[in-house]
Amino acid sequence: MNRVKKKTRVSVGMSGGVDSSLAAALLVEKGYDVTGVHLVCWEEPGCRAPEDRKDALAVALRLGIPFEVLDFQEEYQERVIEYFYREYEAGRTPNPDVVCNREIKFGLFLEWSLRNGFGYVATGHYARIKNQGQYHLLKGVDPKKDQSYFLYTLTQEQLKHILFPVGHLIKEEVRREARRRGLPTADKPDSVGICFVGDVDVQEFLRRRISEKHGEVVDTDGNVIGEHKGVWFYTIGQRHGFTINSNIDSQVLNLKHAIPPLYVVSKDVARNKLVVGFGPETYNDLFSVRDVHWINGFRKISNLHAKGRAGKSQISNLSVRIRHGGELIPGELTFKGSTLHGVRLSEPQRGIAPGQAVVFYRDNECLGGGVIS
Repeated sequence: MNRVKKKTRVSVGMSGGVDSSLAAALLVEKGYDVTGVHLVCWEEPGCRAPEDRKDALAVALRLGIPFEVLDFQEEYQERVIEYFYREYEAGRTPNPDVVCNREIKFGLFLEWSLRNGFGYVATGHYARIKNQGQYHLLKGVDPKKDQSYFLYTLTQEQLKHILFPVGHLIKEEVRREARRRGLPTADKPDSVGICFVGDVDVQEFLRRRISEKHGEVVDTDGNVIGEHKGVWFYTIGQRHGFTINSNIDSQVLNLKHAIPPLYVVSKDVARNKLVVGFGPETYNDLFSVRDVHWINGFRKISNLHAKGRAGKSQISNLSVRIRHGGELIPGELTFKGSTLHGVRLSEPQRGIAPGQAVVFYRDNECLGGGVIS
């Protein structure tokens, strides 16, 4: 928020929630020429889109700013929902919010804003931007609400035109400041679930496109012990939704007592087999990553390398996050040249699933990330 130019035009993505509402109010108070923009990406019976649009308009009227609505439903379907389905069909666990931020909020919306003479777009994300010759993406001050995990694909050119007005606040402060300004969304509950879609049952959402196809549940030794409804309906670490045969002899699983909880360990998509195991078998500390993006480019990362054997190099003094809201885990990255070869965590974690985003941090800075493969 230190890049203030009087009457610089800013388009604020107003979702109808308290965070973007306060973001718009703060920018108005700082002297920006603010326009509220509501993005329509998903509308169907029972969804909150009409209510959210009404709330966003109410805030814009309260602030006395222009208000526009952009319809990105077709693009959202093509770029986010189709991606969601393709990944699940391939047996992976996607993160549609990362793709939504890349393709819609800081893709189409940012492009529209720049074409229409705006200097910046602003959103209610809990994150911060620091300019030190290069732009750096920092975690939001509120550790419970930090959203930098979803923003690791941002580029220098995008960061140059983005403002995160509430990233320096914690959620309680955001609500308090919204109440103080009389914003009608001050006490509105937070949105949850898939970006723009909301809190949907993922299994039911998948069934709109993917039919059930029952298959075998096997243990890690290959013994058939149950049945499932189709491997694409499950994710690594899941412990429900499949059936274990009631007549399974505990000796098959090398047990002396009753069968303890079983978790999904891996998925054989080609043969539609779900592999399950006990707690310790669901933990892993080593995985590879694809589609890697470094916010400040590889050159900065390469300066942190410690040389190893066989042409490999490592970075070890950083933290890794494998899910939004998940803990930051000390980890080591291994490179071959400029290619990220693998990630090793200091402690094994449950539920490391192909398709999930993995994001890398040094202290408060988000360095970049990729997709677990």
